[in-house]
Amino acid sequence: MDKKTHDKGLEIRKAVLGEAYVSNALKNADDFNKPFQELVTEYCWGAVWGREELPRKTRSMLNLAMISILNRPHELRVHIKGALVAIYAGVPAGVDSFRIAREVFAEIDKS
Repeated sequence: MDKKTHDKGLEIRKAVLGEAYVSNALKNADDFNKPFQELVTEYCWGAVWGREELPRKTRSMLNLAMISILNRPHELRVHIKGALVAIYAGVPAGVDSFRIAREVFAEIDKS
């Protein structure tokens, strides 16, 4: 593991998803999924999200589109909360994405 990239990834991950979410994910890591959490933090957040060629807002919107198209509702919830935007990516995926976004925004409004 490259500590510098991991630390950069941890900083970005917390900035995008929120300190509480990331702390909970890391706290719940066990022997089985801890290496995966480290990979996600270092590679996805540090090496990929840490590149400066795309602004975070653009990267986030692209990420929301891909997550919607791949039909990953849990990740969509997490990233909508982080980005506070919804995305339309094809009729079937778009319908589900907007439904989930509405639920997430209702949860945020209650907070």
